[in-house]
Amino acid sequence: MAECAQYLYDSNMPARPETVRSYSLYGEAGHLPDVMHCETIAERSVLHDWELAPHRHDRLHQLLLMRSGGGMARLDHDELALAPASLVNVPIGTVHAFAFEPGTQGWVITLADVVLDELLARDPEVRRALARPWVGQADAAVDELMSRLAQEYALPSPARALVLRGLGATLLGWAARLAARDAPAAENLAESRLLRRFESLLETHFGDHWRVADYARELAVTPTHLSRVTRSVAGGSASRLIDARVVREARRHLAFTNLSITSIAYTLGFADPALFSRVFARVAGCSPRQFRRQLEARTAAGA
Repeated sequence: MAECAQYLYDSNMPARPETVRSYSLYGEAGHLPDVMHCETIAERSVLHDWELAPHRHDRLHQLLLMRSGGGMARLDHDELALAPASLVNVPIGTVHAFAFEPGTQGWVITLADVVLDELLARDPEVRRALARPWVGQADAAVDELMSRLAQEYALPSPARALVLRGLGATLLGWAARLAARDAPAAENLAESRLLRRFESLLETHFGDHWRVADYARELAVTPTHLSRVTRSVAGGSASRLIDARVVREARRHLAFTNLSITSIAYTLGFADPALFSRVFARVAGCSPRQFRRQLEARTAAGA
């Protein structure tokens, strides 16, 4: 399933790229083979003289916890200082770079978008809190949780995948609490309310294939304003959120039913199964057939 998250193992990331590069994990290009990926800050940074050039991950979300040392983080256009107990949230698509002091210690947790969707399917508030990049101050509980997660990740224990999902969900929840605690007091409540109304309509009408203009008309705003708000608060355009909701429902059908892909397309309101496959591939990074095969392979392997 997580193979849809592009590649994970290609260590040829240039020190000063001419353009912002898109990578899966710090410039690697192999498949994400697990529920998540966990490694130390030093593990990859030392290969690049403790500096990671600006890059982005198209389908991966990262959380970085610094335990000791220091440095700087660039998140889109902001440069932020890092100190012990800094927790860095890097949403999907955020351009980011790091410059660490040699010897800096900590962990980096990476989750594919498909796993993030599973864990946050019923938690839009958490999704919103994690949709913007930020640096916060973690407490001892987050440090302990990260440590336990790293231990579980390293060992082939029984029920490992289930435990990793549970610890990952807890980490996301605690990070969202941290984001809410440190959120600016001037946050635009009107925009947040508009997003909540949009999400409510989306749950009702995603199967009706409403366009952005349809939602905007129902909300009494322009399509441009709606997309601006969704980008600002939720980290993606309105059309992207609409497609993501349809594909999330498709994943459930692929995972939990024996319906054919054509039948799933019709069930979700697509008149053309080929269009359904194109939309699914654009959002998930693989075809519905590949997605189902990867699920079957993980089940067979006892993950």
